[in-house]
Amino acid sequence: MDLQNLTIKKARKLLTDKEISARELTAYYLKNIEEKNKDINAYLEVFDDVLKEAEKLDKEGIGDRSLWGIPMAIKDNVLIKGKICSAGSKMLQNYRASYDATAIKKLKSAGAVFLGRTNMDEFAMGASTENSAYGVTKNPKDLTRVSGGSSGGSAAAVAMDGCLGALGSDTGGSIRQPASFCGVVGLNPTYGAVSRSGLIAMASSFDQIGPMAKTVEDAEIIFNAIKGSDPMDSTSSSTSDVEGGEKKNKVLKIGFLKYDKNGVNEEINEFMEKAANIFKDLGYEISEIEPPNIKYSVPCYYILVPAEVSSNLARFDGVRYGLFKEGKSLTEDYMKTREVGFGLETRRRIILGTYVLSAGYYDAYYAKAQKVRELIKKDFENVFKSVDAIISPVSPSVAFKIGEKANDPLKMYLEDIFTAPAKMAGLPAMSIPAGINSEGLPVGLQIIAPRFGEKLLFETGKKYESYTSKNQMA
Repeated sequence: MDLQNLTIKKARKLLTDKEISARELTAYYLKNIEEKNKDINAYLEVFDDVLKEAEKLDKEGIGDRSLWGIPMAIKDNVLIKGKICSAGSKMLQNYRASYDATAIKKLKSAGAVFLGRTNMDEFAMGASTENSAYGVTKNPKDLTRVSGGSSGGSAAAVAMDGCLGALGSDTGGSIRQPASFCGVVGLNPTYGAVSRSGLIAMASSFDQIGPMAKTVEDAEIIFNAIKGSDPMDSTSSSTSDVEGGEKKNKVLKIGFLKYDKNGVNEEINEFMEKAANIFKDLGYEISEIEPPNIKYSVPCYYILVPAEVSSNLARFDGVRYGLFKEGKSLTEDYMKTREVGFGLETRRRIILGTYVLSAGYYDAYYAKAQKVRELIKKDFENVFKSVDAIISPVSPSVAFKIGEKANDPLKMYLEDIFTAPAKMAGLPAMSIPAGINSEGLPVGLQIIAPRFGEKLLFETGKKYESYTSKNQMA
């Protein structure tokens, strides 16, 4: 049986028809991981009880569980009870989760099999997975290039056929950018659509757990399993179902985001023009949009996020969570532990965040950035009065060479130029494959919808995906 091009939907049918068992399916992905992971470093750990869990599911029977027997990878900042969850950091290298994240509970009840935990930039801070304390994750399409970040391990795991789907987390683009670099689908849900309980916090007003998969439909299946309100997360949505599907007999309008094409790879610009023409062929109306304050998204993001990082990472002080380096005083204990436990990028953001929150600078930076965040939200509200969805590139470049931007933080931060705006406004946005460039590297297309417009994203994405597969453009 050829399992190479399997999707969650196809696998579910094979499992239902008893053409394959959950154990056999799991064994196939474990074999792939064993063969490929040593070169790619997508997985930090493959769980030793995976086959037992699959056998248990075989005995229980499938029922109506949407992800029964589906092997999945989990980003290393989502808690699975009893498993190490290090967030890509030495600080948590021995930390075992004492409870399941809500998203994990929901996946367990849907019948998913957890293959292992995937590599990531330390505490989700980065756009290349080069900031992991456990080595870089290489791009399965070209081992000399990055897989993107911070969910680079999850994206690479899907792309190398090392799982059928994965969970990532997105704070500024950490699901969408690696999905684009690795040629898979990645969804950043509306802020609040998926519970953050059990996600190790980076920036609490931005973080969201989301799915990564081979197809839009697979991402939708995972999203439907993990979405919904949760008493353990007061910011989670009370909406029982996510709204905003396409309206029948209505011509949908798509806004093509106006941007400076000089700062973007020429082939990416060409793919964006092709995407706009595809949507025209599909019957959508296309118009150019230019929200006035969107250009301030990245500067604001890199004030607000480090501020929240500074606050959230204060808990890792050498008293809790395992790592402790003794000094001559309590203050020195903290300093030594944090110096050994945190990598350079994490330290940089803690320092920056502490600075913008300090007396004398709070109003000049943090308070001002919050006001601009509100302006960006209003810009999107105004744009969505005239269009139903927005398209743009995911990133200004394709996957870059390992080490190419590692010593230039500003270049790395500009990777978020297209993904940060949706995060500033708490909007759902999805990266879908738009094609392969002349170097054989994937290019991603971003679709943004209004708040809780995930259904619209999936419907639009599936139409685009169907068109490109029929016309062999993706």
